[in-house]
Amino acid sequence: MSETISPTFTFVKDGVFYFSRRIPKELLRHYLSPRIAYSLRTRSGKIAEARARKAADQLDEYWFHLRTQDAQLPGKHMLRLGAAEIAGSSPTPQVSSSSFVLLSEAVEIYLQQKGKGRPITFHRAAKRACGYVIEACADKFLDVYTKADANKFRDALIARGLAGSSLTRVFGTVRAVTNFAASEQGLMLNNPFAGVYYDRTAGVSDRNPLPSDAIQTVQSKCREIDDNLRWLVALVSDTGMRLAEAAGLSKEDIITDERGSLVVRVRHHPWRRLKTKGSERVVPLEGQARWAAQRILTQGSSSELAFPRYNKTNTTNANAASAALNKWIKEYAPDGCTMHGFRHSMRDRLRAVECPADIVDQIGGWRTDGVGHGYGSGYPIEVLRKWMKAVT
Repeated sequence: MSETISPTFTFVKDGVFYFSRRIPKELLRHYLSPRIAYSLRTRSGKIAEARARKAADQLDEYWFHLRTQDAQLPGKHMLRLGAAEIAGSSPTPQVSSSSFVLLSEAVEIYLQQKGKGRPITFHRAAKRACGYVIEACADKFLDVYTKADANKFRDALIARGLAGSSLTRVFGTVRAVTNFAASEQGLMLNNPFAGVYYDRTAGVSDRNPLPSDAIQTVQSKCREIDDNLRWLVALVSDTGMRLAEAAGLSKEDIITDERGSLVVRVRHHPWRRLKTKGSERVVPLEGQARWAAQRILTQGSSSELAFPRYNKTNTTNANAASAALNKWIKEYAPDGCTMHGFRHSMRDRLRAVECPADIVDQIGGWRTDGVGHGYGSGYPIEVLRKWMKAVT
């Protein structure tokens, strides 16, 4: 076939083939537009012909279904009055108009509404996850995707080498995008990307807590070396903060409370967002965390940031901090232990002194289940400090 001749139901724009087909007049009331048109995402006439033929066949089958639903019920005049009224008043089956929403369009709908004020990583995650679907199963209308497509998508992700936790994150993003776009358009959608089976533990390595002797060794080395990197390690080691939370602190976040003790305010900054709303909190600084905070406040740097080396752009580079510090602590901690292990260790250390679980959650910024925990402003700082002193 000559590439210059467009196959049936297609046209070419900027070298790319598009599918185009007019809606039959008797079915126009089911649609929002008199024509269906979308990109076939190819410059090949042969590929375009196959895709257009498949789409046309799907439409013919769907339109047959619509015509059948619209047809007058044979023998309706012979029904008893009650049954005839039921048959006559039966509403026209609601037809999903999600045929007008491609997955690529659903991403734009999602980001336009949900992406406002969100970091670039949020936008990238949505586009990347749905891009995986399009690459594996093509860019289809939302109601055209099937469970077979979802399984094919799963297999493609596994072939990429994604771990079970990454699959969970990607599938969650795809479900969020498709559900939101369908809701925005008022569509009924049985999401095929829900309930897909895969091994959630595959390729997932445990994040081990650091044992107490390793924590003491690392903290001792921090005081011995006494530089900005070691202050960051020490701060995390005795607060259980996420590394990104600590790396993105400003000096103004480290304050003296009314009793003259140091605390750190973990709060949102333009250069570093928090993982969840519950992550915003105040943490008492005790043990080596207090030492690190004092060193940060007395350093000669003119920067307003606690760790300027990881805030040279408009976004805290927590990945660089993680890579550098994980490499350093490998010498003093058992295999499998990372900076994030300090967060796990803090929870274990608080458990060991029988600290109440909701206080543990408040210190670490973890979510506490139960409606009642959403009331009030939490425990006073002195109550938190009592437990932090008990573990440092």
